[in-house]
Amino acid sequence: MQITFKLYAGLAQYLPSEARDNAIEVELPDGQSISMVIQRYNVPLEQVHLVLLNGVYQDAEARVERVLQDGDTVAIWPAVAGG
Repeated sequence: MQITFKLYAGLAQYLPSEARDNAIEVELPDGQSISMVIQRYNVPLEQVHLVLLNGVYQDAEARVERVLQDGDTVAIWPAVAGG
């Protein structure tokens, strides 16, 4: 199956050099979860804050339990401070 994996802000450094616009197409075996993809790219879990699957927020439990489907898009942002 193929998904789109997007990392934003400081997390973009964990994408391979061929990534464009903070995204990469990833070929995965069936049965993979969001957490498995995060681990595959060595993204530090303590930096993962907002996770969307096809535009819908995924809490910590869903990140582990939800099995990805062909064509899904996973987008991740770190915590961002401003002011």
